[in-house]
Amino acid sequence: MSAGVGTVTAIGAAGGAIGLSTDDLPMFFDERHHALAAHVRAVAPRIAACEDVAGDEAARDRAAVVALATSGLFAHIAPDGAHDVRGLCVIREALGWVSARADSIFAVQGLGAHPLLHGGETARALAARAGRGEVVLAFALTEPEAGSDVMAMSTRLTADGDGWILDGDKLFISNLGVATHAVVFATLTPGDKAGTRAVIVPLDARGATVVPLTATAPHPIGRLALRGCRVGREAIVESKSHGLGLALATLDTFRVTVGAAAVGMARRALAEAIAHVSTRVQFGAALAEQQLVQAHLADMIVDLDAARLLVLRAAYHKDHGQAARTEVSIAKLGATEAAQRVIDRAVQLLGGRGVMAGAVVEHLYRAIRPLRIYEGTSEIQRTLIGRAVARPA
Repeated sequence: MSAGVGTVTAIGAAGGAIGLSTDDLPMFFDERHHALAAHVRAVAPRIAACEDVAGDEAARDRAAVVALATSGLFAHIAPDGAHDVRGLCVIREALGWVSARADSIFAVQGLGAHPLLHGGETARALAARAGRGEVVLAFALTEPEAGSDVMAMSTRLTADGDGWILDGDKLFISNLGVATHAVVFATLTPGDKAGTRAVIVPLDARGATVVPLTATAPHPIGRLALRGCRVGREAIVESKSHGLGLALATLDTFRVTVGAAAVGMARRALAEAIAHVSTRVQFGAALAEQQLVQAHLADMIVDLDAARLLVLRAAYHKDHGQAARTEVSIAKLGATEAAQRVIDRAVQLLGGRGVMAGAVVEHLYRAIRPLRIYEGTSEIQRTLIGRAVARPA
């Protein structure tokens, strides 16, 4: 069976069975991944239910945290051994289908935990608690004047007796609002990457203020203001790498999984589109019988399958100990851009229904957009890929 045919048959009806790449691309996976896929499918309704919780967006954020913790999915972000990138991709592909909110919270829990796994006893203990869902983490790297240019980081870390003082601002930090701790990246000497450190900051610490922000696709996000925020000596994540190295290694691991989340969102959009054009009658025939509609579906399937293959190639290489930095960038760029096209076509096929607030594809249209920005913009990925291609042999 071809990958494209497998995509269509695995998706099923809109909102129904979740199609996963373990179904029809088994050559990329091990037995444990198939068991994980079955588990994720079993708990998916519990996670999807967070979107129906009464109240405000904050209530739904909290419900998503509880659902992820009780389903055991957080355990996969802080494993005892090496990260299973393909396993993370299986989870994020499913979460992309059922809840972009839950996917974001899960991903940032992983971003926060990964640097801790390289630290000392205190850091590893906090990572283990995150894996059990006892704490929720944020990954505080971006600043008002330091986005893609991480070397512009200005949050200062100053020694103070038996502890440290933090001063600065972090912006667009996901999980703020539900997080209990943030892994904050700060510098002893601005402009010197060797002087950067990862610091564990309890968000109830004096001098740490969370300012909520509102994004186009609902999920917890905010600004973190640090004003004379004092932490203990043990708050520094001591590792063989400087703080910036930890941050970049973390992004390199999780960047592949961004593509997997994009695949899940695109899958759901395609399923919604197929369900609609199969039942919507215009000019005496179902839309699905019209050649231009079939051409749209064909382009969507090609984009989706190409995205899946790029993501799984990179994840497979990562799990087998290869750096695969260029493949990771290709996967992140290719999958997120392809998913944007798939979802845009789904909106077009649904017509007026596709742009009504509350429609699944309207939500996906808003949810997919940040994936082309966070964890390295599409422009940064193009720069990295182009640099690798142009580098002399």
